Amino acid sequence: MKLLTRTIIVCVIALMLLGGVLVFSASGTYSQMKFNNFYHLFNSHFWKVIIAIAAMIIFASIPYEYYKRYSKYSVLGVVLLLIFTFLFADKVKGAARWIDLGFIQFQPSDLAKIVLIMHLSFLLEKKSEIVQDFKNGLVYLLFWVVVVGGLVLIQPNFSTSMIIILTSFTLLYVGGARLKHIILTLGGTAGVGFGLMMLFAHSRDRILAFFNSLSKGDSINVQVYQAQVALGSGGVFGKGMGNSRQSDLFLPESYGDFIFSILGEEYGLAGTLITLLIYLAIFLAGLVIAKKATDKFGQLLAFGLSFNIIISAFINAGVVSGLLPTTGITLPFISFGGTSIIMFAISIGIILNIANETIRKKELSMAQV
Repeated sequence: MKLLTRTIIVCVIALMLLGGVLVFSASGTYSQMKFNNFYHLFNSHFWKVIIAIAAMIIFASIPYEYYKRYSKYSVLGVVLLLIFTFLFADKVKGAARWIDLGFIQFQPSDLAKIVLIMHLSFLLEKKSEIVQDFKNGLVYLLFWVVVVGGLVLIQPNFSTSMIIILTSFTLLYVGGARLKHIILTLGGTAGVGFGLMMLFAHSRDRILAFFNSLSKGDSINVQVYQAQVALGSGGVFGKGMGNSRQSDLFLPESYGDFIFSILGEEYGLAGTLITLLIYLAIFLAGLVIAKKATDKFGQLLAFGLSFNIIISAFINAGVVSGLLPTTGITLPFISFGGTSIIMFAISIGIILNIANETIRKKELSMAQV
């Protein structure tokens, strides 16, 4: 178990260091033009990484059983926060997703993912005997998935809502819900979600552009085209650190959601594959920690948080490479951003605590024998 925690820590720190290097490379030209300071965005990212590491350490020291006591209050608080964001937050690019705290723009939907995973894990443990009964068990869990996912959807934030739905239904299945209930409910949810996405112009344009690219063989949009140019020009081993051409404003805001393309351009196919393998290593370590946890809540919580990380990483890679419609999903621990990297770090802290508590309980049990 200790080897697993060390593996996760090394992998996360490696991704954060890689992210720092890539953000520095990808943001310099833009920072110089907009802020007259080559290091402006890098400095901002650096301090958020420091906060993220501190948050990971803090949450690694908080016994995860505490979350059971406050999961219902936490999810109610998140619902109210999402409603407040929708009603009062300033719109950026047509979406009300961020609350400006002055020193950082806080995105409540990132917090919602963690809190919902906690609450579902608690309910799945509490209602384990009736979760296979749709009317008397599963429906109560689906209520929270629909409420949280729906409030994120109408911001509109379709990409994060999609992550919430995928993670939640996977967690429900792992937690004991019947597969036929999951498939039928997920199918209905997907149909409603698709209908809502087609009501909003920017999401409808992205979806139609994606299907149009499949039929004609073109790129989805200019941003994806430039990202594909970056990935292709990197070859097997890349152009080398700091030698990206797309970051010189050819690829808009390349330090954010599309930083995976800069990774491919500078470090090549080898660099992208190694990075994806690191995410896979974190997920597999999280799975083993989940399997060895001493209670169902810890098992489901570790699984849900680990799954959220890897699904976010692979969806981001799919978007950048043009395999999926364009979304706003960040690359965990690497993309520029405040809330995202901090929340992913908190997730890792909780997973580490589950592992440490498992070790402590087993050592205590052995000492009593």
